[in-house]
Amino acid sequence: MSEITKNMTIAEIIKMNPKNAERLMTFGMECVTCGESQGETLEEAANVHGLNADNLVRALNALS
Repeated sequence: MSEITKNMTIAEIIKMNPKNAERLMTFGMECVTCGESQGETLEEAANVHGLNADNLVRALNALS
């Protein structure tokens, strides 16, 4: 399985594993399933939510 990077879009991350939508929501990113957020990179979405993208990447990859 590929590793998640902060340059991947939310849509790519969810396509890799649909459970990633729920995982992202546990970090406070409740809008990850809306159409507009699908084109954002993980780093862009993390910035909007005041999260550290590198920490988020590590956490998501540890769960995969």
